[in-house]
Amino acid sequence: MKIKWKNLIICILIPLAVGALSAFITKDSMSMFEEINKPPLSPSPILFPIVWTILYILMGISFYLVYTSDAAKYKISSALQTYAIQLAVNFFWSIIFFNMQLYLLAFVWLILLWILIISTIIKFNPISKTAAYLLIPYLLWVTFAGYLNIGIYFLN
Repeated sequence: MKIKWKNLIICILIPLAVGALSAFITKDSMSMFEEINKPPLSPSPILFPIVWTILYILMGISFYLVYTSDAAKYKISSALQTYAIQLAVNFFWSIIFFNMQLYLLAFVWLILLWILIISTIIKFNPISKTAAYLLIPYLLWVTFAGYLNIGIYFLN
């Protein structure tokens, strides 16, 4: 399969742009994270942008593999619709958590995101197993984020 570089770059830039916009909107509220009580295993705040950048790149590559697949167009369309919805839900989580500081709602929102990631993996799998596998680190990180989120809810 020949790489379509322009498509690949666009597919990677879309989730990176969503993440960057979300980070920009929440940047003034990030200082609160330093001040709140956090559960055990909470990583250093410097780790979050590094991990999210890697995850957004993996999501973009996954998106590209599905988008450029030879699978039936209706399967690709359905899979990418689910992908787009989970990306939108991902975008709003940090606003709910950091800006609004609605920790319980953010946790419920994260459960919705978790379900949508699993749905995306399920829809990507028959189109491209590699695309589905590339989303597993994202699912694991969101699972860990759920632990942190609920811990912060209970501790604050």
